[in-house]
Amino acid sequence: MPITRRAATAAIAGAFALPARAQATWPTRPMRLISPFAPGGPQDVPARYFVDYLTPRLGQPVVYDSRAGAGGQVGMQHVATATDGHTFLITSNSIATLPALRRELGFDPFTDLLPVTMVTEAPLVYCVRANGPADLAAYIARAKEAPGRVSVGSSGVGSATHLASAFLMQKAGIELLHVPYRGAGLIMTALLGGEIDTFVGDLSLALEHIRAGTIRPIGVTTTGRAPSLPDTPAIGEVVAGYAVPFWFGLFAARQTAPEAIARMNAELAPLAAPDSELARRMAERGSKLLLDGPAPLAVRLRSEVAQWREVVQAAGITPE
Repeated sequence: MPITRRAATAAIAGAFALPARAQATWPTRPMRLISPFAPGGPQDVPARYFVDYLTPRLGQPVVYDSRAGAGGQVGMQHVATATDGHTFLITSNSIATLPALRRELGFDPFTDLLPVTMVTEAPLVYCVRANGPADLAAYIARAKEAPGRVSVGSSGVGSATHLASAFLMQKAGIELLHVPYRGAGLIMTALLGGEIDTFVGDLSLALEHIRAGTIRPIGVTTTGRAPSLPDTPAIGEVVAGYAVPFWFGLFAARQTAPEAIARMNAELAPLAAPDSELARRMAERGSKLLLDGPAPLAVRLRSEVAQWREVVQAAGITPE
């Protein structure tokens, strides 16, 4: 039987309607958004906004749950083994560093988790006291003159701040004295008290002290300058090849349907507009809201896992 123009038109329309109908079937139950870190961290701001924003749009409750432990490994593994198709993970770039730091993760970030979208990107900032080196070049020169005597604090062995400094040492050809603390607040206290020479950490924590003039920023770790510190160079301007952006990404469990990931991106996409409330909130904290889909996150993860394995090996950090 010949196909009429009307039948062909109907068939084409039906084909385009299928994804929409499939998409409308998800979610069929409450969605869980898991953080692998303790409450109160920088992930809380976008995550809690997502809860309030997505619940009415998805027609199902979105439940935010912190499952901290082992540097994020506990929460990541929980999502990686979820089978309900409604469990998502919001995590920092620790998902790219853990494979270099743990012999046994209990999951594979490439096969057991599906990239949904980058969420935010922000710089870490290197700061010295007000009477410290005038700029990054002077800081590096001092470190070269006194190997192992210029100290830098971190949030612990294998933390993002530790690895950022290890990478700087390798790229700049310097040796710093690594001093681990139990959190960024203690690093700042140690810098202000004269216990260490260098703070490296979240820009939002440092801004108050920078504006008060008690500390001086000498470099940020993103590829470009931070809008809130336009006079502070990106470290890569002085140290070729150095960039360590601090980012958060959204992942789904392996068994999550493709239409669920498409639906999440479709709902979140409007928030990426620079004038959205969440974009403004993140900008106030020195972060850029991305929400640019699965592909950039997949590329970032694969690139950084390889990078941090090389850094950890070169620094002699022993995997646990």
